[in-house]
Parts: sequence; C-alpha cells; structure tokens
Amino acid sequence: MVFSSLPLTKFERLKGKLHHHRKRARVAFVARHQKAATWLAEKQLMLPGVQASTKLLTSASLFGTLLLAAPQFQPKILPPTNVEEKLEAGVISASEVNSLLENKMTPLLADQSIGFLDSAVQTRICAAIKEVLDVKSCFTLDGIRLNHAYGWMGYEQHLQRFPGDTLDQHDEELVAGIAPGLGGWGYFANSRAAMTPEIVLREKYYVAVQTLYMPEWNTRTKELVDWFRFRKVLVINPENGKAVVGVVGDAGPADWTGKQFGGSPELMKELDLHLGPRKGEVLLLFLDDQENKVPLGPLDYNLGKGKLEEA
Repeated sequence: MVFSSLPLTKFERLKGKLHHHRKRARVAFVARHQKAATWLAEKQLMLPGVQASTKLLTSASLFGTLLLAAPQFQPKILPPTNVEEKLEAGVISASEVNSLLENKMTPLLADQSIGFLDSAVQTRICAAIKEVLDVKSCFTLDGIRLNHAYGWMGYEQHLQRFPGDTLDQHDEELVAGIAPGLGGWGYFANSRAAMTPEIVLREKYYVAVQTLYMPEWNTRTKELVDWFRFRKVLVINPENGKAVVGVVGDAGPADWTGKQFGGSPELMKELDLHLGPRKGEVLLLFLDDQENKVPLGPLDYNLGKGKLEEA
C-alpha cells in the first residue's frame, strides 16, 4: 500500500486532508457543471468520487448557487514595507540601501577614531556590508593591510590615462583639473587606442592610498607595487551610506596634509564629498573579487539580488 510506510498518525492526517479535498472537488464539479452531472446521473454513470445522486445534485446545486453568488475573495498580498524585508525581497531602492548602510555603520564607528579599527568592529562592518551590498570585503587581504581602515579622504585631480591625455578628454568634473605628473602606478593604458571601457572606469574611480608609510614597504616594494596596482577597493561614506567601488591608481597623500586617502573627482562626487571642504571621513576596504564580478562605480544595490528597476 502506498502509505504503509507512514506512521499511523501521519497517515490518518493525510487521509483526512485527501478526503476533504475530494469532497470539495466533488461538490465544486456538480455546482459548476450541473448539466454534465445531471447527464451522468441519468446515464447512471459515475466519475471517481462523484456520487451523482438526486440528493447530491440538489444539495450541490443549492451550495453552488450560494457559492457562485458570493463575492470571490482574493487575498491581497501586501508588498514589504520594512527596509530589511525589502532588501530580502530585492525591492529596495538605492536611497534605501544608502540609508540602511548608514544606519549600520553609525553605531559601529561611534567609539572609533581615525586609524585601524578594533578587530571586532572590523568583523561587524564586513558582515554588514555583505548583508546590505552582498560583496565580500575586508580590511586585510592576502596578509596585506594599510595603516588606516578609517580615515580622511581628499578630492584629487584627474590622472593621465595614456601618453598625450589631456583634461578636455575627460568627460566629468573638469573643474578638478588634471595632475601634471603620473599616478603612482603610471599610465592606465599604453595609448589612446588601448583604452577600454574598463580602463576608463579605473581612472574615473581611482583612489590614492599611503603605501609609502606601510612598515614593510621598503623591504617588499616590488611585490607590493604589483599587488596594489589597480587593486579593487570599496569606499564608504558612513555619514550617508554611499559606497563606491574603485581601484588603487595613485599613492598618497602625504602625512602633512592630514588626510589618509585620496579620491578621484568622480568618486568623491558619488560620495557627496566634492563640495565645500572637499574631504570627509571614509572607510576603505579591499574587495575579494577574484572573478571580477563587482562593477566599478557607485554600488547602491544588493549585488546578489540586482538593481530595482525604477518606474
């Protein structure tokens, strides 16, 4: 028997459910298809579970009339309103992502000062970023870390992307000007012809980091130069929850400036740090993105659930 392996209580419960559904189906059939049911009764034919008796036809007919006359109730599914639920459902807007990230960062940084963060705080920050943005980020990667995880970032100039590059060939924030020298890692491409959309974005969203002040810089210079060149990073403005994915494209700034990081004009604009003093406190983390799946630029959605299509 099909249900012989089931415990008796489970079998009886299942049997009761099947009986209930069969009864509802039988009554619904007769109520909705009275002519067919009458024909079956006249021919003394029966479908499985359909007792085409006069009593059944009469009661089902009455029940069907009442059923069909009653308003059909359609349960209304309400969209999620809580921001955490909207994140889980993948229907959260960019501004809500920013607000959620801000709300998670604020208490974690309340007792922290500029520098490298407490290990427990680091862990909680990385977990919050994973939850909201669905990216794997860390302050230490491959055993390498900067002297600062939390610091002041200043507004930088555009960098020359290839030999002969000029300011007018850049398309945004021309007010920033272009640096007379090259970035710490040289040109982004060997020529204008070698430029690709990815290379354009590298310069557009570059950061400067103080590799020079790392304790091991003088003993591991070649290794660290190769490791940091265009290394992908995540920069977060904890004041508003805005996050931008960029690459390491320059070295600096100098200690005497009072700033620990530098950001390209476009990156600073995305963080809302391009006006006024043109600097602000940020978190800077390495992205563990070996498959290069995280796009460069502002990240204001959960990568795993995709962007919310704005109406």
